[in-house]
Amino acid sequence: MDTSTERYKALYKKLYRMFDSVTPLKADCGRVCSASCCKGDEQTGMRLFPHEETTLRGIEHQNGRFAVCDGKCIRSERPLSCRIFPLFPLLTPEGKISVAPDARGYAVCPLVRQYENVLFSKRFVKRVRRAGERMAKDGELRAFLREISAEIGEAEEIQHIME
Repeated sequence: MDTSTERYKALYKKLYRMFDSVTPLKADCGRVCSASCCKGDEQTGMRLFPHEETTLRGIEHQNGRFAVCDGKCIRSERPLSCRIFPLFPLLTPEGKISVAPDARGYAVCPLVRQYENVLFSKRFVKRVRRAGERMAKDGELRAFLREISAEIGEAEEIQHIME
């Protein structure tokens, strides 16, 4: 393995550990929606970050690589998208990290739809921000954060139009 691969592997290991003991809510948020974000198919799944490996079934999509779960995974092997959902570390135009709901999950996650009324764990929100700040130090991951931040912005606009 080259040093770049090893570097990303070490980074993701650190990022994963940040979410070993924190979740979006004090209770299992999967109970709210019957773990709908954990049920993918050939068209849906959780997008993998650049250079991220997964033991879950992967699919190639025009928008990148996705991990697909049938609702029963080994929690310690979840990709980063699963660990930080339903929030995302948005990269602002000023280059700062801002944590917001991932509007791409509007259809499956009641926590995204009711964001203003949800009491997210403060530790969880802080860790999502810290994870984003760590990733923003890497040029390729920073570009990915910028791309996904734009996608989330577009999804928010669509939701506002539909409301």
